[in-house]
Amino acid sequence: MKLLSKINSPEDLKKLTLEELQNIARELRSYIIDVVSTNGGHLASSLGVVELTIALHYVFNEPLDKIIWDVGHQCYPHKILTGRRDEFRTIRLYKGLSGFPRVEESPYDHFNTGHSSTSISAALGYAVSRDFVGKNNKVIAVVGDGALSAGLAFEGLNNAGASNRDLIVILNDNKISISKNVGALSKYLVDILADPFYNKIKDEIWQALSITNFTKELIRPLISRIDESIKNILTPGLLFEKLGFRYFGPIDGHDIEGLVNILNKTKNLHGPLLIHVLTQKGKGLDVAEQDYEKYHGVKGTLQKPSEIPSYTSVFSKTIVKLGKMFDNIVTITAAMGHHGGLSEFAKEFPDRFFDVGIAEQHALTFAAALSMEKHVKPVVMIYNTFLQRAYDSLIHDVTLHKANVLLAIDRTGLVGADGPTHHGTFGFTYLRAVPNIVIAAPRDENMEQHLLYTGVKYKQGPFAVLYPRGTAVGVKLDDDFKEMPIGKAEILKEGDDILFVAFGSMVQTVKKVADILEEKLKLHSTIVDLVYLKPLDEELLRDVFSRKCAKHLVIAEENTLCGGVSAAVLEFCADNDISLDKVLRIGIPDRFITHGSVYELYEELNLLPEQIALKAVKKFYPKKVKKLEEE
Repeated sequence: MKLLSKINSPEDLKKLTLEELQNIARELRSYIIDVVSTNGGHLASSLGVVELTIALHYVFNEPLDKIIWDVGHQCYPHKILTGRRDEFRTIRLYKGLSGFPRVEESPYDHFNTGHSSTSISAALGYAVSRDFVGKNNKVIAVVGDGALSAGLAFEGLNNAGASNRDLIVILNDNKISISKNVGALSKYLVDILADPFYNKIKDEIWQALSITNFTKELIRPLISRIDESIKNILTPGLLFEKLGFRYFGPIDGHDIEGLVNILNKTKNLHGPLLIHVLTQKGKGLDVAEQDYEKYHGVKGTLQKPSEIPSYTSVFSKTIVKLGKMFDNIVTITAAMGHHGGLSEFAKEFPDRFFDVGIAEQHALTFAAALSMEKHVKPVVMIYNTFLQRAYDSLIHDVTLHKANVLLAIDRTGLVGADGPTHHGTFGFTYLRAVPNIVIAAPRDENMEQHLLYTGVKYKQGPFAVLYPRGTAVGVKLDDDFKEMPIGKAEILKEGDDILFVAFGSMVQTVKKVADILEEKLKLHSTIVDLVYLKPLDEELLRDVFSRKCAKHLVIAEENTLCGGVSAAVLEFCADNDISLDKVLRIGIPDRFITHGSVYELYEELNLLPEQIALKAVKKFYPKKVKKLEEE
């Protein structure tokens, strides 16, 4: 890192020649590959924006000027160039740098991101705020072509274009390629469109044509139509022009000199501008260029491989098997087909697989309507954290219609290094607030396949199966599917001293807690796996709450304690006049949780079996605490 080692801020970058910037690009790519190969992270997207990031920081004056990164998984070059070069080796590690922009982390990060399509709206907010106080700094939103498939991006474009405020949107086009050719003619047209002298003359001529009513009513509309026709033929920017943006592009996103040239020429133009940049996702790493989807997010050497399958891979195999059994199953995903386990289904049944892009609301409404004729069973695979973006569609279109949609909700609970924007710790809460939905969570991968089968067979409305990210338990999978009775819990262990009521992933945890208490303190536990959060097994709960063990009740969930499983159980008790002596609630506290390995986060939140055992003994059997600690 001969040159990169000297870059401690964007100001250092500005001292370099354009030729030296090319060397910085090579060093950046090498450094990112080196770190991500160890830590894991978003590789292909960051490699694709190296030259664009360099050019932006070379031309603009961060942090006075504001660069807003959409999604944020492409921010690695940005972090390295803004004073976090050495810290970059801690990216995505516990108490290290976040894998996304974080306002709390650096004055160069202006908006917390992790979900897509927010940058244009955020940039407009910054632009309006700037104009209120009379400043003249630049505001730039960098948004990917995939993010434009979300409605929020178009809402931002529509409002920003109509506002006529000074802001720049960089369209980082790395897949769809609205225009595939970046040739001499395109570069020539861009240079003309961006040239300040051309724009000054154009504005003066346009103003002159407003002198008489005749030119207003006849000549200007005619010239506008000719202008639009030419642009429509020669450039792909008519859509953006119609939305109120002045369009420039397409630009080669790996040509630093060209990028610097266009940014310098346009940065002082007024009004909303859109610069269309073509990039190669995974640029500089052959395998990532060839399979950018696979290398979008990669595991590092710190993540040890496991022979036990992941919950996602079990879903993948199960849904293919179900697809062969039921020819009315269709699957839907919002741009997460590969990482969500639907690649094999898509290969096996291409006509029954729909990737709608980053459009979660559309995915749910589309699925609801698909199910209305009763002969199609939509299975929507969606991450817990991304389902939040479609909450209104879930209520208004899926549950209100009692649509027969199976929601396969991946990444439930703590997900690790992606951090607070990706933890699925609110799903139990926001789902149980909605009528007409069945909510289930498996304690292991065998139950996962049975619940998915049950959800496919269910015909009375939406059915949600929520499962964690990462390695499953390692139990044997049954050869044949079986239906799990709706609303029926299971008692896994019986004892008189402590009652554990758990749901989903925490069932395995409380089983370990019960083993610790029995082995070290001879305390015997009853363990209830709810299986279904909605509807609750009221008959079974009445039974166990009448037992001696209910005097010491532990309710455990990998979800926020606000309105989740413990809330449901305690509400049931209140509604049924069931008195409880002592209750210990185990779950996620009322705050956003940082990034790190799941183990490290469990430890921080006191969710490890040993920690829960100690908390239970302190609450229920304080005289035995010393003995437990000695053991």
